[in-house]
Amino acid sequence: MGDELKLVKYITEQVVTYIETPREERHHTEFKEPWSTKWFGMIPISLSLWRSNARSSREVSWEEQDPSLKEHVN
Repeated sequence: MGDELKLVKYITEQVVTYIETPREERHHTEFKEPWSTKWFGMIPISLSLWRSNARSSREVSWEEQDPSLKEHVN
């Protein structure tokens, strides 16, 4: 009998809190954290930034390769 009363009390508390919260707050969706950040922290982000920085530093513009090409473009 005691467990049934606890269940009824819990359900009524949940219903009351649902009714008392504004509709906008109930329908508000929160941003979900990506699983890679959740499991590994900032390591995936730092690796992706490091990789993109390494890739961009390897790319050499055509002006640096051969300065005489710049004269033909202008």
